[in-house]
Amino acid sequence: MALKYLIDENVDPIYTVQLHRLKPDLFVLAIGDLTTPKKGTLDTEILLWCEENDFILVTNNRKSMPVHLADHIAQNHHIPGIFILSPKLSVGENLEQLLLIAEGSLDNEYQDRLTLPR
Repeated sequence: MALKYLIDENVDPIYTVQLHRLKPDLFVLAIGDLTTPKKGTLDTEILLWCEENDFILVTNNRKSMPVHLADHIAQNHHIPGIFILSPKLSVGENLEQLLLIAEGSLDNEYQDRLTLPR
């Protein structure tokens, strides 16, 4: 099954635009889109949405997301994965990592994991 990305609301919208442009067949939505959680939704609710809809969350939230993930798993929930964008990489380099991951990943490879693209 192909990966699906949900772009967090605090991530620059250029990520959603460029992922659609560079790989039109990649399923990418952003917080606030019609079928996704509304902007301002709590992280814990976003993780539940990702679990229910089989999306990997793409975020730049390095502080609280590891805690939210640990709590989510402790409550016997699962998530397809969380990717935290690297502030050390340019937008283009982060996009390249997201595209490489989408093309070369196995099913459930990132389940319940928080991954920092390099």
